[in-house]
Amino acid sequence: MLVREGSPSQRGAHWDGDGVNFALFSANATKVEVCFFDHLTGNETARIELPEYTDEVFHGYLPNVGPGQFYGYRVYGPYEPDAGHRFNPNKLLLDPYARAHAGKLTWNPAVFGYKMESGDDTTFDDRDSAPYVPRCVVVDQNYDWRGEPGRKTTPWDDLIIYEAHVKGFTKLHPAVPEELRGTYAGLGHESVVDYIKKLGVSTVELLPVHTFVNDHYLEEKELVNYWGYNTIGFFAPDPRYAHDVANSLREFKEMVARFHEAGLEVILDVVYNHTAEGNELGPTLSFKGIDNASYYRLLPDQKRYYINDTGTGNTVNLSHPATIKMVMDSLRYWRDEMHVDGFRFDLGTILAREPNGFDNRSGFLKAVGQDPGLGSAKLIAEPWDVGPGGYQVGSFPPGWAEWTDKFRDDVRDAWRGEGPITALAPRLLGSPDNFNHHGRRAYACVNFITAHDGFTLNDLVTYNEKHNEANGEENRDGNSNNHSWNCGVEGPTHDESISTLRSRQIRNMIATLLLSQGTPMILAGDEFGRTQGGNNNAYCQDDEISWLNWDLQDKGLALFQFTQKLISLRHKFPILRHSRFLTGEINEETGVKAITWVDAAGSEFSHEEWQDNSVRCFGMLMDGRAQSTGVVKRGMDATMLLIMNSGHEVMPFTLPEAPDGNGWQLLIDTAAPEAEKESFKFGHAYEVTGRSLLLFVMETP
Repeated sequence: MLVREGSPSQRGAHWDGDGVNFALFSANATKVEVCFFDHLTGNETARIELPEYTDEVFHGYLPNVGPGQFYGYRVYGPYEPDAGHRFNPNKLLLDPYARAHAGKLTWNPAVFGYKMESGDDTTFDDRDSAPYVPRCVVVDQNYDWRGEPGRKTTPWDDLIIYEAHVKGFTKLHPAVPEELRGTYAGLGHESVVDYIKKLGVSTVELLPVHTFVNDHYLEEKELVNYWGYNTIGFFAPDPRYAHDVANSLREFKEMVARFHEAGLEVILDVVYNHTAEGNELGPTLSFKGIDNASYYRLLPDQKRYYINDTGTGNTVNLSHPATIKMVMDSLRYWRDEMHVDGFRFDLGTILAREPNGFDNRSGFLKAVGQDPGLGSAKLIAEPWDVGPGGYQVGSFPPGWAEWTDKFRDDVRDAWRGEGPITALAPRLLGSPDNFNHHGRRAYACVNFITAHDGFTLNDLVTYNEKHNEANGEENRDGNSNNHSWNCGVEGPTHDESISTLRSRQIRNMIATLLLSQGTPMILAGDEFGRTQGGNNNAYCQDDEISWLNWDLQDKGLALFQFTQKLISLRHKFPILRHSRFLTGEINEETGVKAITWVDAAGSEFSHEEWQDNSVRCFGMLMDGRAQSTGVVKRGMDATMLLIMNSGHEVMPFTLPEAPDGNGWQLLIDTAAPEAEKESFKFGHAYEVTGRSLLLFVMETP
């Protein structure tokens, strides 16, 4: 087969209409071969050495090769684990830049670079892994993004995130054609997009869709990696979610286009912190065999072993220029070619680590910060990892938002009657104790009460303990510190009083989430009370435990409507999503105090009350005259009053006076979710039900 020198400039396999340019980085390899395979038989049909090596990139151009060609690499070099090198040309390797994958990994001893049966990774295995590993696929990148000219970016202060799983969201959806359920096409189905749009959220955040593999130990238990945090390809949408596998790339783009046509954004949960290759005893599938010493962080004095700040066996080396380039190229690809609107970075602290630890001026963060294309993307960090100094909430640079687990824990504690107001107050205001610095805004704080990892909202009020027996680890996996309260009985009950309390607690927490400053994130299905049966670590459950059950009863429909109402109120009243941090200090230039904390007597909280950890009922008055921009002038928003009673007793609450008003109109009472709007004069003593939340808007003459 004819081969030309090609170009090192674009890594991966790029078709130009006449042929394909192949380019693969490796600083330590001695030779690279690209192998072609028949897509029907799986047989290897050709093996061509890439002829050129420029700036640590092997490259070559092959005319008359085009889209649909299956390929992989064999990389030659030293097999010296003690020096950090694990080259083995007997192992067929996935291209780190491959735009599509085909086939699945079969766990066989041949996929390991060493003699797996020996348990000694310093041995060398000469078995061919090709029969057992996926193939890369050359693709045609062209796509007509119809509907995209009208695409608009949602401002941060309007953002409401909806976390969903591609397969689990539609696998049981009755309005989606059965053959499309669980696929990109199913998620982009009109009925699904209409439902999400009707709910009122702005942005769908998808659990990992980059190509990933099932862990060996899970397959041995007849389980799978359902969540997908086990990436092996950072440019390819996983074909397991494609209805038309041969056109998975196009199907993903179609899904994104359908969301954009509806005015919805798409954010991807991305896993650049580790790969599916594990530690020194893991398989050789891609990076480990291409250039182990460049792609992974190794122990400086024992390069046979991997630094494990992720808890998964390896850590991607974001201090190496080629690795930073790969991640940046991946982000740009998904932003520019796949048209996604942003990214949530799993174990984000890893990405900011240098050899000396976390650094919010790390090479990667600098690269992202100066990139013009990513400047308009939503960037959200999960600001922790398991390494030393891994907890970094509030430490990412301006331009980033961050998950805030303090909101989750403090709100959960408050509603089970165990959290003091001093802990809860900053969470209601966008956690200024973490984020009010360097000009960051309240929306940098991403609030959530539930996420894929942990209890659903329904299970949070139904179980005190995790129930993960189905995971096959004797209930040892998952977090035991859930800050949950079952309201008196573990699991489902026919006790009407407990069921009523549980429903109210769900409304309390979802109302707290949507009425707090910051960016709210809702876990898909919480809006109608989905359950996982108490499983708080359903990462391996690709079944009815994880799939959303769309057989909504009256209770679920009522909760959906309540959530919909809250979202509508958040959109309607800007004071509920103020980009500037609201404080209890008087603005000397406007004479306005944005926040006043009010006790049940209708008076401003005293110092003594702030120190009283037994206080369970309080109000937060948000003055609509608060300065809303850097221009010094009073705002013109509505003034609102939020009242929370996390105690179990009814509390008479004297509705306070507020400037320029004459009374309050009740908008929300979680104890009476279907109650009509009602007006009350200043000074009225409203009977606040135990464990309930109220929202009022001030009426003016």
